[in-house]
Amino acid sequence: MNNPEPSRFHEDIVRLKDAYKIYQMGRQEVRALAGVTISFERGSFWAIMGASGSGKSTMMNILGCLDRLTKGTYFLEGHDVSTLEDDALSEFRLRHLGFIFQSFNLIPQLTVQRNIELPLYYLGWDSSQSAERARELAGKVGLEARLDHRPTELSGGQMQRVAIARALANNPQIIFADEPTGNLDTATGEQIMELLVELNHQGKTIIIVTHESHIAAHARKRLYMKDGIIERIGGEADETHNAR
Repeated sequence: MNNPEPSRFHEDIVRLKDAYKIYQMGRQEVRALAGVTISFERGSFWAIMGASGSGKSTMMNILGCLDRLTKGTYFLEGHDVSTLEDDALSEFRLRHLGFIFQSFNLIPQLTVQRNIELPLYYLGWDSSQSAERARELAGKVGLEARLDHRPTELSGGQMQRVAIARALANNPQIIFADEPTGNLDTATGEQIMELLVELNHQGKTIIIVTHESHIAAHARKRLYMKDGIIERIGGEADETHNAR
């Protein structure tokens, strides 16, 4: 990759300490996370990788506040979210995080504009303000001419661009992407990754889950999971993150 290094703020936006996620499967105890400690710096770009059952999806769900730790602590944006009640956790997720999914998760009955506006509706934005914000974001992802279209009238790449615009609606500092190119052809997938790289250059922290090495190559740090632990970390030599 020949992308310029984004500015660094030398501040951890994510910190997990002694993180466990344990599922009870009948009499068997499954440790999806088995004592993970790691921090991610603000403005960084990470790819989480690993085989099926390695714990990478559980890690993403925990980091994105979609699931809770069994034990351990999780600080996100300086907040100990591991102590929040369900309603407070949902509110925090809505206000601070952006999500991009492999299956896009768009509402087929709604137009592009309404899909982008959806998080703002739940945040109580005025309709004119949310419409203006949706138009602004559609322009950023190259879909300003598609605002009145519905998802069924779009290509896969266009649907993922809508999902990215929606993820940006609340101006999150951190964006989670779960296999964001999994349903796209190679060329379209590269376009989506370049868009995420550009968002990272603008200061957004990006954390993706992927099993594809050519997609992970866009990230500046790569975290490899195995059996619920961090097997190793790879990436640029001048980075100082370490699993501890």
